[in-house]
Amino acid sequence: MEKQSKQQPRQDDLIKNELKSIINAIKTHIEFERGFGIDTVTISKSINNLPLPVYHKKTLPLESPAINSSSDHISKNEKVRSRKLLEELRNEILSCHKCPLGKTRTNLVFGVGNPTADLMFVGEAPGRDEDLQGEPFVGRAGQLLTKIIEAIGLNRKDVYIANILKCRPPGNRNPLPEEIVLCLPYLIKQIEIIKPKVLCALGTFAAQTLLDTKAPVGTLRGKFHAYKGIPFMVTFHPAYLLRNPNDKAKVWEDMKKVRDLLNELLQKDKNYST
Repeated sequence: MEKQSKQQPRQDDLIKNELKSIINAIKTHIEFERGFGIDTVTISKSINNLPLPVYHKKTLPLESPAINSSSDHISKNEKVRSRKLLEELRNEILSCHKCPLGKTRTNLVFGVGNPTADLMFVGEAPGRDEDLQGEPFVGRAGQLLTKIIEAIGLNRKDVYIANILKCRPPGNRNPLPEEIVLCLPYLIKQIEIIKPKVLCALGTFAAQTLLDTKAPVGTLRGKFHAYKGIPFMVTFHPAYLLRNPNDKAKVWEDMKKVRDLLNELLQKDKNYST
């Protein structure tokens, strides 16, 4: 009897720890969605089917299983080759003066991220902060984009981020049609070098340019299109979300579709390789 009484508290402790892990996981999930601007919390899988690790502050929420990036399996030679090609392209653009923006920029904003990324984001044009730092999406909109990327289980270093234009339009005005025509070949070359599995357009200009359409983002978003055979999701630009936070929920829905498709494609690659 004495032996059983010692074992019972241990079993109770295990149950308490499991319940604590579930509660912590749900709290993490709620805090995450609140931070992203989501008022309605949904959990896509039954908690009974989930593992019960102890969740810490930086642990991914239940709704956001990490993407198992295939970039880990890409040979070092391929990464070195892609990085070299991107650097050569960047050096080519440094001397580009096809339009007046080359003379007014502070820094070229070429692109940043994994040279063999599975997911590539395409925005509009550099803003003031990007022009000063020479890196896309580093201002307030960029901070929100970073949260969006982390929400689907990735880091900025895992993806690639670029813009339609590589130089800042004065006063952050919209890109002119002639500027887009002259700069677009550089972006196309970036996509060809990186070979992403999924593309995501952020905002009107990226979506309409790559899809060659005049349809508004509100009509294009929420479903996959195709760009030269690459699945292509359209969603709102982070800068738009700063002005219209109620639409964050729509972007969250778009990004969950991106996450799920990426996981599906990567799983197919894994099955094929084995």
